[in-house]
Amino acid sequence: MQPCAREVCPQAGGSSIAKTFDALALDAAAPEVAATLEANKIVRFLSSPVPLPPGEALRQLRAQLPRSLRLKNVSYHPQGQRLVGLEAHSAVRDRTKQVLHEHVNAVSAFLRRVVPHLCVGWTVGKCSFRPVQERGRNLPPHASNELVHVDAGAYGATHGNRILRFFVNVSDEEDRVWVSKGALQDVLRRHGAAAGLLDSSERLRIRIQENFADRLFSLWIRSLAHVNPLARVLDSSPYDRAMRRLHNYMKDNESFKADREGYEEIRFPPGSAWMAFTDGVSHACLAGQFALVTTLLIRRAALQYPQFSPYELLAAHAASRSKTSSG
Repeated sequence: MQPCAREVCPQAGGSSIAKTFDALALDAAAPEVAATLEANKIVRFLSSPVPLPPGEALRQLRAQLPRSLRLKNVSYHPQGQRLVGLEAHSAVRDRTKQVLHEHVNAVSAFLRRVVPHLCVGWTVGKCSFRPVQERGRNLPPHASNELVHVDAGAYGATHGNRILRFFVNVSDEEDRVWVSKGALQDVLRRHGAAAGLLDSSERLRIRIQENFADRLFSLWIRSLAHVNPLARVLDSSPYDRAMRRLHNYMKDNESFKADREGYEEIRFPPGSAWMAFTDGVSHACLAGQFALVTTLLIRRAALQYPQFSPYELLAAHAASRSKTSSG
């Protein structure tokens, strides 16, 4: 299969935000999987292409973790082999850590096989178990999964690199229900000006390029992170602040919340899996309990179709402004 043209990926076409692939026939479909993913759509598998944790281990996690939760989710950080978000005795903690450790390794191996170009220089981030029913959590808006948004920032700042998340519904009885209002390129077209990112002529209003002071600050944060890995959450960049502005607008603005253009519901049954660049797919989770979520940071330089990345989508508007100014 030949690669897509760098303007529009024909394999990623279709009106739905999600495209379903056969988990047993992925080698031949790998180029199409990559094109769909990079064009800011959801790649869905009706059965998980990675092995699920053993049934007894899952039953124990489903029974024990909801009542032992200390944070929003239970997360395993492979770089420091740390488990956070759980208050439980050592046997539960050890079992949870082992399950998440094995799952993040399985997801990483799967991605290396199917989309190896995305794995060059990547950062394998946390693997989380989400044990709480998403419906009716009544979290503050900026923390709520029930409001449509795009993800912004990961571990402090991405600097334009992409946020890839791999999900598995490990409930034994309930669909996980998502809704979307379309890909980021469509959200920017409809709401970029109202969010404060674009002017009335669709030119970028804010800076996303990093200057010397930005780079110096990030270098300082990286130095601190060698001593305390948690320090990286303090990092920031002009691009990440722009994406955070959009994220907050989508969760706060009543006009956006009322906008039904591009609205689509996607259901993920038990045992199914899906992955998406969640910085480029607008999404919310309206219902569902028990999911495994692996987060990876993908270098922008590794993308086959970088024009669909949020950084390049915003930069295209900046280029439009520069061209207009010089004319």
